[in-house]
Amino acid sequence: LYALSSGNFFWSVMNAIIGMMDSGVGGLTILREVRKMLPVHPVVYLADQAHVPYGERSLEEVRGFAREITRYLIAQGARLIVVACNTASVAALRMLRNEFPDTPFVGMEPAVKPAAEQTRSGVVGVLATHATFQGEVYSSVVERFAAGVTLLQDHCPGLVARIENGDLQGPETEAILRKALIPMLEKGADTIVLGCTHYPFVIPLIRRITGPAVRVIDPAPAIARQTRRLLEESGLMAGKGESAALRMLTTGSAENLASVIPILLAETHAVESVTWQENRLV
Repeated sequence: LYALSSGNFFWSVMNAIIGMMDSGVGGLTILREVRKMLPVHPVVYLADQAHVPYGERSLEEVRGFAREITRYLIAQGARLIVVACNTASVAALRMLRNEFPDTPFVGMEPAVKPAAEQTRSGVVGVLATHATFQGEVYSSVVERFAAGVTLLQDHCPGLVARIENGDLQGPETEAILRKALIPMLEKGADTIVLGCTHYPFVIPLIRRITGPAVRVIDPAPAIARQTRRLLEESGLMAGKGESAALRMLTTGSAENLASVIPILLAETHAVESVTWQENRLV
């Protein structure tokens, strides 16, 4: 048994803490599924909103952010870390596993494989950030699993910012999605892959545009299952118990994040601020 405290927030922990990182609120789609599947595990979630969106930054820059956030989460007691961001996974996952060998990591990979298996038309649309499309992970997934499938790609410029502001249904958000999706539908896409953790928050709007016949693949449930598997393999899986604490941190405005969480999760949570000082979190 050990304890962690921060400001007015204090908790005693017996079960392994899960650390989660994202550039902003996108990882909350992963958090939501992880908490459903693993409710007795405490979670520390860090949104690096001082640097959002990661998709517009260089991979080397994102690697630096991910390295320091990992160090910080481990210092907060995290025993397993979920890189709940496609761009950060592309940029940094291999490096993190090499530099922190005692910590299990769960990363994001665009769900091209299940999309290629499920498509009937042979045409799949992929929505992801520019950095994700440029990364080796995406290229490897396409090479291994997308033979014979036509992939149509769009990085939906501006969509992450709309979701960060809690705009899930507004005309600007809809216009971004229509610009990406309509050409895909016109070319026969019957499956849409969400390659950014922000995007599942707009699944209702996506389905309104595509209609019910088009599959939309949300990666969050698969990531939650992988988190459970790694906890089991590492001997960190907890037994039954009460729902554990959730600690929310941001490098941006704590007030702004706290105001958006009810829109995204239908819950309220206190949010703590952490600060970047000379490339370190304090």
